[in-house]
Amino acid sequence: MLNFLGRTLITGFIALLPVVLTLYLLYWVSMASEDVMGNALRYVLPDEFYFPGLGMLIGLVVVFMVGLLMNAYLVRRLFMFAEQVLYRLPLVKSVYRAFRDFFDFFSPGKEGLGQVVAVSFNGMELVGFVTQDDPARLPPSFRDGDSVLVYLPMSYMVGGYTILVPRKDLRPLKMTREEAMQFVLTAGISGKNIGADEKKQS
Repeated sequence: MLNFLGRTLITGFIALLPVVLTLYLLYWVSMASEDVMGNALRYVLPDEFYFPGLGMLIGLVVVFMVGLLMNAYLVRRLFMFAEQVLYRLPLVKSVYRAFRDFFDFFSPGKEGLGQVVAVSFNGMELVGFVTQDDPARLPPSFRDGDSVLVYLPMSYMVGGYTILVPRKDLRPLKMTREEAMQFVLTAGISGKNIGADEKKQS
């Protein structure tokens, strides 16, 4: 009886926790945007025009408009100029560049980055992402030989290893970056969903 109750409780937790955590993350993002934008709107709008949720709606509109404006050449040039200013500020440049590189890695417009590969190592294969395959952009001491930089994420952790790997030790995998990251971060538990969309289309 106790074993049955324990298994049932664990099954319930496993079913509910992903939903609860996802909803909580969406709630946190919504409340954060409402808090920031709402406080700003209260300075420019009369109280009778403000209602709860307006800050979140305005935040979504602002993000959407920025996305549209980034398609304009002049806006992109101005944005690049502002980035160059940030890259010259002590401390700020290191933090900003780290965030910029991370989000560029998963940007839809950066199809050449993040190729999913299997790295051969002592008879094993590790799933990784090619982060730099241009020798000219590697440190001088890394440019000898035909090698590329590969990022190896760690399961159930925020972190990983960046290693220099000879091309001959790499094998491309037919996985998207999102599928591969989900597969590695969950230690392969989510593997049953990999390639499901491709099978439906074939």
